[in-house]
Amino acid sequence: MSTAASAPASAPAPAPALASASVVGPLTEVGTLRLATAGSVDDGKSTLVGRLLHDSKSVLADQLESISRTGTPDLALLTDGLRAEREQGITIDVAYRYFATPRRRFVLADTPGHVQYTRNMVTGASTAELTIILVDARAGVVAQTRRHAAIAALLRVPHVVLAVNKMDLVAYEEAPFAAIEAEFAALARELDIPRVTTVPISALAGDNVVEPSAHMPWYAGPTILAHLETVPVTANAPTAPARFPVQYVIRHAGSRHYAGRLVSGTLRVGDAVAVHPSGRTSTIAALDVLGTPVEEARAGTSLSLRLTDDLDVARGDLLSPTNGPAPTVTRDIHAATCHLADQPLRVGQRVLLRHTTRTVRAVVRSLADADALRANDLGRVVLRTADPVAVDPYAENRWTGSFLLIDPSDGTTLTAGMAQLPR
Repeated sequence: MSTAASAPASAPAPAPALASASVVGPLTEVGTLRLATAGSVDDGKSTLVGRLLHDSKSVLADQLESISRTGTPDLALLTDGLRAEREQGITIDVAYRYFATPRRRFVLADTPGHVQYTRNMVTGASTAELTIILVDARAGVVAQTRRHAAIAALLRVPHVVLAVNKMDLVAYEEAPFAAIEAEFAALARELDIPRVTTVPISALAGDNVVEPSAHMPWYAGPTILAHLETVPVTANAPTAPARFPVQYVIRHAGSRHYAGRLVSGTLRVGDAVAVHPSGRTSTIAALDVLGTPVEEARAGTSLSLRLTDDLDVARGDLLSPTNGPAPTVTRDIHAATCHLADQPLRVGQRVLLRHTTRTVRAVVRSLADADALRANDLGRVVLRTADPVAVDPYAENRWTGSFLLIDPSDGTTLTAGMAQLPR
């Protein structure tokens, strides 16, 4: 489907927030919330981020001075750091900011609002556990709002906050807010977004961002920051099936050790494991974290492990316990996609598929409802790989369900994909 469509035809069931290393970044740390902002141009995303940083005392004195040379601080400049962004007055790139309160640490991605940069939201939201979607209280839910909601649904972001901004420009009245809240709730049901928290704010004036507003006594919910500090962080849920992509094979003292990051679940010494795609089995003889032997490792841990059997295990193989759900080993991958490159993706095109630590050759077998995918298009694709890949549905595991398509001629990243069960 092209960008004219507002959503994928159907969305899978809610999933734990486990992001694919093939898409971006490290796993969420315990006590750290990764979040992204989205919204149409001029809805106030950068001002909201600036307000969060300013009012949570996360701005250094020299930063504050640099944006206050005309008197009143221009909070948007705390994130619109590119010269082109300042000249045009819009956000172009994804701006990452790190801040903390006494209750939690935050990694925030301020993503562009212009339709031309929709693909940047995919980058920013691919590891997010929460997305803040802003709307202008005067304009309500617009086409780009629907697009951003569709991407949040496609990426299975567990928590969505609808921030109805610029309430000061509608005299802080409840009626415009209630109408927008109802319209977005209907959209969320359509997209199967499981959790939405709606907050009326004025990012410019600071209402309900960090401090509660005295202008809206009819609202009894949390401020933006209060919600961010208390929303559950589930990215490293140890109850998810264990998945260990092998990154390096280390020969030491006559034995083979397999190094990598445990992307989900828990592994223990003595666990029986299968090596995919070969299907061979063995038992974990030892686990080491930073050179120290441990009996157990949980998701997000970089480790090395040794098996009781001398199996032929290489970079790109995936280990999983034999007593739990196994990934699907297949050469035919059905996926929802967002196309990232300026050059289109077409049926018959040969690509490289990068999944966790494995890279294989593949060909595009079919595209749904389109002759090609172009920059910022959302769509569905069927791929045939040259070698088997051990994949989980993205709805069940964001790490082993995601992949990238790469141009083999020059290494350009073409498409981000989220594996689905065949229809």
